[in-house]
Amino acid sequence: MDEPLRQNWLRRHRRGAALASGLMVAALALVIGVRQFATPSLSVPASEVTVARAERGLFRDMTSLQGQIEPRDIIYLDAAEGGRVRRLFVRSGDHVAEGQPLVEFTNTTLELDILSQEARLIESITQLQAYQQQLEQDRSDNAQALALTRYDRTRVDRDLRRSLPLAAKGFVPAKTIDSLKDEQRAVADRQAIQEARGRRQGRLSALQAPQIETQLATLGRSLAVTRAKLGDLTVRAPAAGRLSAFDVKLGENRNRGDRLGELALDTGFRVSARVDEYYLGRVRVGQRAEVDGRRAELAVSRIYPRVTGGSFRVDLDFVRGEPSGLVAGEAVRGRLSLGADRPALLLPAGAFLEASGGRWVFVLAPGGDRAERRSIRIGRRNAGEVEILAGLVPGDRVITSSYDGWNAYRRINLR
Repeated sequence: MDEPLRQNWLRRHRRGAALASGLMVAALALVIGVRQFATPSLSVPASEVTVARAERGLFRDMTSLQGQIEPRDIIYLDAAEGGRVRRLFVRSGDHVAEGQPLVEFTNTTLELDILSQEARLIESITQLQAYQQQLEQDRSDNAQALALTRYDRTRVDRDLRRSLPLAAKGFVPAKTIDSLKDEQRAVADRQAIQEARGRRQGRLSALQAPQIETQLATLGRSLAVTRAKLGDLTVRAPAAGRLSAFDVKLGENRNRGDRLGELALDTGFRVSARVDEYYLGRVRVGQRAEVDGRRAELAVSRIYPRVTGGSFRVDLDFVRGEPSGLVAGEAVRGRLSLGADRPALLLPAGAFLEASGGRWVFVLAPGGDRAERRSIRIGRRNAGEVEILAGLVPGDRVITSSYDGWNAYRRINLR
């Protein structure tokens, strides 16, 4: 090979080798960068984390309750009509009997309106009664007129029947016979007209009489309701019980429908409690619970599935009688049993559950200077522990404090 050709070939070969080497270095740097990006790490002071050990034990399937004592049945007391408070008969906290007056209002506008309505109703009732009496009078007059017409028909028929033999013998003039026959035809026509009028009147009475009776009954009920509105100015206890939140003052004005207070009936107490939304699918009616400080057993009687502030509400009734000394509004704490106790791998509950949702945790390496992210699967939870179904073994040490800001990291280095 000539020397110039050989030099040209060497220069091209060196440029190709340099290019290939550069590409390999760039690819290696890209791989290292991707690997570092895929598994980033974060350094935190070891004093800022809480570490707990996964251990086998007996899982108590229950959750905590926080609630208060409430009356089993409450009736809300409202102002039916409103007005100015004229008299007060009771105070908040008093025990009242059924029908006992609580507060009396005065309302001049209502009283005048009731008088006006009452006058109109009475006028309508009077008109209907007058029309009812007119129908009865027309029926009576028609019946009387028909009776007189029938009498005239009988009299004329009898006179004509007696006069015809006498006229044949010449004792009664023909003119008299003609007059009797004319009168007989006139009375027969009058009778037919009167009978037709009576039938029409009977049909009209049969049609309108029930309607009048119905309208009179409706007007009578309306009149009773109108007069009863005056009684609504005095609010009475609908049942026996104890008043609460009864904040009414003499002389003040209350509008119609204003809430006056509450009446707790003498039907006992219950517990209204909040439960963490995590257990919404596991709480059932009939599950048992216990309250701290009281030897009493409760059972879930009603579940309100609406979640507010991370929890939902349940009502619990006392089983086998209520304990003595219960006071409405008293705060209570307790535990709700969700199922049977059973052996399991347990991990103390902590703030880490909020960030990871129980799907992953940071597990400490044997040296304790770092923690690696590991996927897990949890089962049941209670107020203090979590049941581990997969991902951990007994003895694993887990960071159980908050994971806020750690979602993007695969490793935590502990300083």
